[in-house]
Amino acid sequence: MQLRGCGTALITPFRQDGSIDEAALRHLVEWQIESGIDFLVPCGTTGETPTLTHDEWINVVDVTVQVVAGRVPIVAGATSNSTLDAVAKAKEISARPGVDAVLTASPYYNKPTQEGQYQHFRAIAEAIDKPIILYNVPGRTGSNIEPATLLRLSQVPNIAGVKEASGNMAQIAEACALLPEDFLIFSGDDSLTLPVIALGGVGIISVAANEIPREMADMTRAALANDWKTARAIQGKFLPLMQANFMESNPLPVKAVLAMMGKVQEVYRLPLLPMRRDTRSKLHKIAMDVGLVTKRAATDINFYIYENWLAGPHKVVLHRSSCAQCNNGKVRAAGSDADHSRWHGPFKTVGEAREVSHTLPGVLIRSDCKCIQAASSH
Repeated sequence: MQLRGCGTALITPFRQDGSIDEAALRHLVEWQIESGIDFLVPCGTTGETPTLTHDEWINVVDVTVQVVAGRVPIVAGATSNSTLDAVAKAKEISARPGVDAVLTASPYYNKPTQEGQYQHFRAIAEAIDKPIILYNVPGRTGSNIEPATLLRLSQVPNIAGVKEASGNMAQIAEACALLPEDFLIFSGDDSLTLPVIALGGVGIISVAANEIPREMADMTRAALANDWKTARAIQGKFLPLMQANFMESNPLPVKAVLAMMGKVQEVYRLPLLPMRRDTRSKLHKIAMDVGLVTKRAATDINFYIYENWLAGPHKVVLHRSSCAQCNNGKVRAAGSDADHSRWHGPFKTVGEAREVSHTLPGVLIRSDCKCIQAASSH
């Protein structure tokens, strides 16, 4: 197995009832393959794996394997902050037919020392006979794998590489200088793919590839082929999207964009909740700017009541979420007196908003906002 290029850290699609949307997962995986992605990573952080049951975890990997049918490598996620559990999970998932390697992150929450991490990963590697890709993401786990520890781990059989998501370019540069040439270093941050490859990395395990698999694969291949002009042009166009995927906790933005594209339903499992409306609006604009979404979905249009006592007693105005004039007004009002200016909503219809407005003590409804008067024009 030659692991190189762009791999997608797959989302896990859910139905409205919270169950796994297997049909959407199959379509997503097939689209990834058709788009030229180099490998797939089911059941990582982006896949909301901590919320999956044991059987769901196995099923997501098995479905991915079935659809891929050997066309690209599969690196299955298997992480625990208990070494015994991590070993058991790695043994189970690596034994599934079609799984080529295992991705496993640093133990989270219990914050082991460097020696503790070394012993943890070594125990996993010695328990299985397939390659392991370590996952260094201290922002989530609270534990950083330092370059000196990576060097020791690179000498353990079956430990083949690392997904580096520390965001620390100095640390990544040090690791690239220290580690053997055959040790695989993948960027764990889409926006840092090019500098990591320039330092000696072999690719990216990507969140944005869920949305733009062909573009991420083309950018990565261009960089690996030293075609930096092409690589920079692709990055320049899609960098806002790469950065937007971390406007809120991953995978909220990427799932929201995929829902805008009609590929999945925008459903998460607790403790994750849908994105804040203001952030989602910015994300929608970015998705439109890069050509992934052509227009605002009807379900995105909600109504708000703005109780504007600073304009005079009992003043209430209706606002549409899709109206730039209204949204600008909302921004301007954000710093006003909380006791005299407040927002209510969102409401799905004007009628619902009006009905709620009548429950506000002493308030008379106004509808003179241009976005309500000319609702069909913008």
